[in-house]
Amino acid sequence: MARLFSRSVRNMLVCAAAIGTLLSQAPAHAADPSLWQGVQKAGVLRCGAAVAAPYVMRDARSGQYSGYFVDLCRDFGEKVLKVKVEFVDTNWDNLVAGLQGGKWDLAMALNQTPERAMAVSFSVPATDYQISLLTHKDNPKLATAGNAIADYDKPGVSFAVMSGTAADKAISAVVKHGTVMRLPGMDETRLAVMSRRADVLVDASDTNHLFAVANPDWTKEILPAPALAKQGVAFGLSRDASPSDLQVLNIYLTQRRETGEIAALVDKASVLANADEKTSK
Repeated sequence: MARLFSRSVRNMLVCAAAIGTLLSQAPAHAADPSLWQGVQKAGVLRCGAAVAAPYVMRDARSGQYSGYFVDLCRDFGEKVLKVKVEFVDTNWDNLVAGLQGGKWDLAMALNQTPERAMAVSFSVPATDYQISLLTHKDNPKLATAGNAIADYDKPGVSFAVMSGTAADKAISAVVKHGTVMRLPGMDETRLAVMSRRADVLVDASDTNHLFAVANPDWTKEILPAPALAKQGVAFGLSRDASPSDLQVLNIYLTQRRETGEIAALVDKASVLANADEKTSK
């Protein structure tokens, strides 16, 4: 009888300990801080800004920021969170580290990679990065070409690409019959296609789009299918951001992307970037 009683007491103690553990965890879970509630309490959304046109641009004279990720960050802060928005100047080497250190709440225009995902959380992509092609609209060699690499990968077709870049690596892996013309800089690759020494310009889709917007009369942009080196370009958040925090930002971005508003912001930023480039020359 004493043995049964002691076992019952032990069982009760175990149950009490388990209940106590659950109770002690419940308040901590309920008290998990919300990123956006913290931003609203502070009254300001801090956006880490590393310059890369047309995502993020900064006027050297006024210090004012522009670019379509800047537009999105400002709109999200002012219209969704109802707070002021502050852009914190940084560079690409420190953009993730500053997010981890709490120097800003959002990192703008981060390419989604598995390595970065180990350090930060990502929103859904605002846009996509990939390697694209750009040609003359009236190039007779490519009159029937669609968006498959095989349509361009033919004897006598040359691809101009900046040597040693991600675009060089991507196009070199798939071109088997054409000629890859590796040149030292972006200006050289563009001039090669403009002068028709090369048939196809190979570059990141965002920079090719900038070039196309500046030269609408003769350029044709092609996004290859299947895609080359495609990655989402998103906002980075702290790994501590809750699923509900991510959901707020993701719903905002998804709605703006599906309505075409982000595409319009990209075109606006591209025009501005080209105008700034001409002014600086």
